[in-house]
Amino acid sequence: MTRHSFSCIEGHTEGMPVRMVIDGAPPLAGKSMSERRDDFIANHDWIRRSLTLEPRGHAHMSGTILYPPLSANADMSLIFIETSGCLPMCGHASIGSVSFAIEAGLVRPKTPGTVIVDVPAGQLTAKYEMDGNLVRAVRFTNVPSFLLYRDAEVVHPTLGKLTVDIAYGGNFYPIVEAQSNFPGCEHFTPQQLLEWGREIQAAVNQTFDVVHPDHPGIRGVRHCMWTGAALSSQADARAVVIAGANLIDRSPCGTGTSARVAQRHARGLLHEGDTFTHQSLIGSSFVGRVESTTQLKSGLDAVLPSIEGRAWITGRAEHYVDDSQPYAHGFTIEEYPA
Repeated sequence: MTRHSFSCIEGHTEGMPVRMVIDGAPPLAGKSMSERRDDFIANHDWIRRSLTLEPRGHAHMSGTILYPPLSANADMSLIFIETSGCLPMCGHASIGSVSFAIEAGLVRPKTPGTVIVDVPAGQLTAKYEMDGNLVRAVRFTNVPSFLLYRDAEVVHPTLGKLTVDIAYGGNFYPIVEAQSNFPGCEHFTPQQLLEWGREIQAAVNQTFDVVHPDHPGIRGVRHCMWTGAALSSQADARAVVIAGANLIDRSPCGTGTSARVAQRHARGLLHEGDTFTHQSLIGSSFVGRVESTTQLKSGLDAVLPSIEGRAWITGRAEHYVDDSQPYAHGFTIEEYPA
């Protein structure tokens, strides 16, 4: 019998859960966080399953594992875990983890008000504002984000032909704007969008070779974004993000908002310095900005977007993984067809 213990800070970012592991995680091999993510996937993915899937988690659970800084200029490192896999980047979890680490005194930034974070997709610079002992808001500058495919045609098995843009903001997203076969996310239930999200991810992966031009290890679509009209005049647009087979993002999604900022910049709808207030399924908001423009090593035009949002600690937990117990490493009900 082997028993593992994981200490976690529990909370959420604009409604989306963040479970941050602060003790119990194994050391990882690799010279970069991308290589360490590969090591985690190859040798330790049972930790992700155990902490995000049932019975300790649920279909919409996500989180991070806090590690010491890898780069000389960094303050901390993160591995991202959620039900759909170990991601290169996760925006809402970055906002949550920076907030939690500062409030819990786990990180003392080299520069007060700024946290540098090593993540598998690159390095983040996060600015934070304090309100007493609490972090009021976090605004991080994301990795270079770009539009990979413009006006790509996909045949959806339920909706028919759709025109999508495929953009990257730390993860790849087919972005579905309102069109003849899709009038907007506000016209459908979350369950419909979830089911259709699985289908469009599969259709895009079958139709297009979705690969990061500079990082060939980042490939394929595991998310999608259904867009629609904003719920209030304080926002510019709304989106429902689906991750993997079962996860509906409660937040506006940090990497998804970054991808949409990049898409809108590429289409001339946003310019350097412009803001874009993005609402989620439940009406919570992130503010995206075009901080600057850049180019990938491959020569593709990109932007450096920033995402601003809020996060709250709701508690702490000690999770035990006992190999002698049934379902020790998590399960999904989809693994048990009737």
